[in-house]
Amino acid sequence: MKHPSMDRAISKFFLHLHPKKIEPKAILFTRTFGLGGIAALLFVILFITGMLLRFAYVPSGVGAYDSIVRLQDELIFGRMLRNFHYWSAMLLVVVSFLHLVRVFYSQAIYFQRRKNWLYGLLLMFLVVSSNFTGYLLPWDQLSFWAVTIMTNMLSYIPFFGNSLANLVRGSKVVDEQTLLRFYNFHTGVLPLLMVFFMSIHFWLVRKARGVTIPSSEKAEKVDTSPHLVYKEVLAALIVVLVLLLFSFFVNAPLLDKAKPLVSPNHSKAPWYFMGFQELLMHIHPAFASFLLPLFVILFFIIIPYVPYHQINEGVWFYSEKGKKITFISAIFTTVFTLLLILIDDLLLDIGGWFSGLPVIFTEGVLPVLCYFVPIGGFIFYVRKKLKADRMELVISSVTIILVAYVVMMLVGSLLRGEGMQLIF
Repeated sequence: MKHPSMDRAISKFFLHLHPKKIEPKAILFTRTFGLGGIAALLFVILFITGMLLRFAYVPSGVGAYDSIVRLQDELIFGRMLRNFHYWSAMLLVVVSFLHLVRVFYSQAIYFQRRKNWLYGLLLMFLVVSSNFTGYLLPWDQLSFWAVTIMTNMLSYIPFFGNSLANLVRGSKVVDEQTLLRFYNFHTGVLPLLMVFFMSIHFWLVRKARGVTIPSSEKAEKVDTSPHLVYKEVLAALIVVLVLLLFSFFVNAPLLDKAKPLVSPNHSKAPWYFMGFQELLMHIHPAFASFLLPLFVILFFIIIPYVPYHQINEGVWFYSEKGKKITFISAIFTTVFTLLLILIDDLLLDIGGWFSGLPVIFTEGVLPVLCYFVPIGGFIFYVRKKLKADRMELVISSVTIILVAYVVMMLVGSLLRGEGMQLIF
């Protein structure tokens, strides 16, 4: 029989994460889909499984791959442990992205929540960085050449690209020094940073009084325990069970041991970076690896600080018109991006047509204009014909950016074969 003092201790622990009472609408699954809590749970899973994997892993060019093979083939539940860690890491990237999207579309980034939006962007960067540094650790052909591609993309950044790439790798190429550097970041620096900024993130959520809900839906509050706590425990059990089952049937990938002199055909970046690799096939590297990402980052940072005529906190897509604009923007961007990829691969030869012009113009400025001029025309249509206000234009713009990247990521991951040629 559980002791009453234990119940009180558990309640006090959860009340550090949540207020004593909470709005009934805030605990509806469709309000947040539990994405923030699932992300936190996945981090805990990764921390525990990562600590266990450290006992078997050898962070060296000679021993890394063999230690993974030995872990999978000789240690009891070793393969299961690696699968569980790997798929939890992949899911964390997806859940973190969806959480960021949910927060934006539910209008939960304004007023006192502005600062937390910035911390959320930083945490998204740390999640991807942690995943990327862990991607190299198996030291097989898949991970070696994926990291090689991504670090080479850094060298395309104007002025300081080579220095930055060498700093990330620890040398001029991906080698044992890179492996050791990634291992230390993956198992030491990045987890500490994530714990620190997650603590700030959770504290700011508490300070802003929890989940954002429309003022019209507020009602008499209910006790957090058991109304919310039990739902969180149930959701955690479901996530763990699904991950365990998936890890039992689907193995984490492991190809042959890394061969620095033998590049597989085709070499691809990790799936969450494939949008950049696909973009690199169509425009100048300076635009694909630096200018456009920088523009997107700055745009996402300033969104909460743009003056708006009205802000509907907690209202999905801001308004019914905003919902319609989001849907239309997503459909338009999907079709237009796919068409432009096909046209560029099969018909366009801007470099040949304007061979007398500088490469930065034929492979950078003109291709960018080919995309952004029609996009600008679509934004103008949304503003004039659909009578969109500033908030709805921002929602449309964010939708275009997110959908365009997802489309490029899927094309690069699923529709590129040998020599990165399109396959169907």
